[in-house]
Amino acid sequence: MIKNKLILFLLLIGSDLVCGQTKYQKDFDEFWVNIHDNYAYLKQQDINWDKVKKIYRPKADPISSKDEFVRLLENVLCELYNGHSSLNTNLESSNRLVPSGQDMYVEKIGGRFIVTDLRNNHGAQKCGLKIGMEILEFNGQPVEEQLTKFLPKYTTTYNSEMLQFALDMIFAGTHDKARSITTLENGHKQVFFPDSVKIESPKRSLEFRQINKNTGYIRINNSLGNNDLIAAFDHALDSLFNTDNLVIDLMETPGGGNSTVARAMMGRFIHEKLPYQQHEVDETAYDTKRYWVEYVLPRKNTYKGKVYVLVGHWTGSMGEGIAIGFDGMKRATVIGTKMAGLLGSIEGFELTETKIRYQFPTERLYHVNGTPREKYLPKVLTKNTEETYKEMAKIK
Repeated sequence: MIKNKLILFLLLIGSDLVCGQTKYQKDFDEFWVNIHDNYAYLKQQDINWDKVKKIYRPKADPISSKDEFVRLLENVLCELYNGHSSLNTNLESSNRLVPSGQDMYVEKIGGRFIVTDLRNNHGAQKCGLKIGMEILEFNGQPVEEQLTKFLPKYTTTYNSEMLQFALDMIFAGTHDKARSITTLENGHKQVFFPDSVKIESPKRSLEFRQINKNTGYIRINNSLGNNDLIAAFDHALDSLFNTDNLVIDLMETPGGGNSTVARAMMGRFIHEKLPYQQHEVDETAYDTKRYWVEYVLPRKNTYKGKVYVLVGHWTGSMGEGIAIGFDGMKRATVIGTKMAGLLGSIEGFELTETKIRYQFPTERLYHVNGTPREKYLPKVLTKNTEETYKEMAKIK
C-alpha cells in the first residue's frame, strides 16, 4: 500500500498537477481571469472574452512544456488585437512586437496590400521598398492567406483595427526567420529582403541641432522610459533656447516610456499648471469608475518659441501621451500620421506557477478634450513619414 501511494505521488509530481490541475491549466485560468477583471477595453473593443475562454481553455489541457504554453498565451493575446498587450518572454519563433519590431506599414486598400509608410533608416526602407508598392506575398505565401493567424477567433466579422493589427503582425515577422517581400510594380514581380540590411541602433538617447537660422530640432531615440533623458533633454533645449521655433521629433518612440519623463519634458514649455491627459479605470465590483486628470507643472526656464511635435506610426504609448499633452495644453502643433494607437496605460502581472510575466492596459487614457488617445489625429495630418519631414522643412 505504501509503495502504491509513493508511485502515485511520483506520478502526480511528474505530471505537474496542482490541486487536480496541471500548472498550465491553472495558469491559463489565472491569465483569463486577470484580463477579464482588469483589462480596460473589453467593452470598448466589443471582445467576447467568455467565448475566448471556450476556444482556448481546452487547448491548455494537453500542454506539457513551457514553450507550448507561451505559444498558447501569445495566440490568446491576439484576441485583444492591440500591441499594448504582450508577454515579457518569447520563443525564437515568436512574432516581433508591434510597433517596436515593425519597420513597414501596410494597408489593405481596394482589395490590394499597399505599402503606405516605411520606418526611417530601417530595413524595409533601406532594402529598396517604396511607398505605394503593392505586396503580393510575405515569405513566399499570399498575404490574404496569412491574416487568419492573427485575426480574433471569437468572431468572423472583422473591423479595421483587427485587420490592421493582423497586417502589422504579419509584416513584423518572427525572430527566427528572415523576411521576404514580393511586390508587383508595373507588371513586374520583385523580391525584397528587409532583414538582410544591417541596422545600427542610435547610441544616444536624443540628438539635437539647429536646422535653420530660426529653428531648433530635438529627436528622441526611443528613450522615453529612461529617466536620464530628462537631463539630456534639458541640455538640448537650453542649447536651442534662443530659437524662434523648436521641433520635437517623436517619430522613433515605439517602446513606450513613463510619465515622469513626459511631464519633465512638457514642463519646460508652460508658465502654469495645466492638464495633459485624463485617466479612467473601471471598478466593476461596484459598478462605478475611478477618474482623474493628470497635470504638468512648469519646470526650470520656459521655452517661449513656437513648438512643433512630429509623430507617426512608430510613436507609441508615452510618445502618444506627450503628443496629446502638447496639443491639449495648446502649446504645440502636432504634425504627422496617425500614431501607433496603443491602448491605455499598462500594468504588469505574473502567473503563479510558470512565473511568466505579462502586461496589458488597465486604465483608459484620453486627451483633455475627451478624445480617446488611440483615436487622436494630428492637427497637420500627413500620409507617411516622408511627407511629415517635408512639412517640417516648411518651418522657418
